[in-house]
Amino acid sequence: MRWQAFLEAVQERGDYPSGLEAERASRVVLALLGAHLVGEERNDLAARLPETFALILLNPLQAAEPLSPERFVRAAAAWIEGATEQTAAWDTSAVLSVAADAAGEDLLERMLLQLPPGYDLLFGHPAGI
Repeated sequence: MRWQAFLEAVQERGDYPSGLEAERASRVVLALLGAHLVGEERNDLAARLPETFALILLNPLQAAEPLSPERFVRAAAAWIEGATEQTAAWDTSAVLSVAADAAGEDLLERMLLQLPPGYDLLFGHPAGI
């Protein structure tokens, strides 16, 4: 996926007034996601993202333990300037739903196997639907 297409999709889903806000949310959320994905799944997702975001995903923040979806959102809120947990949930879903589209169903399912239960909702793909 190309840079502009990724940002436009995040901007549209997040209803951001500017691409700068979409980019800021994308950088934080993908850095956090990169700390939770390992191996082939992280590499495969990176190959489907714009280069700048791929590098962020491949050089993530370090996580001591996998975060539950709720803690992931709280962590995003702490890193996104001016965010609350509610706005960070919106940011997270906007970015991860676009990443899910870029990944495709097979890779998304493999990624979800690495993550604690509940991430399917953050990616906009509830299990069983």
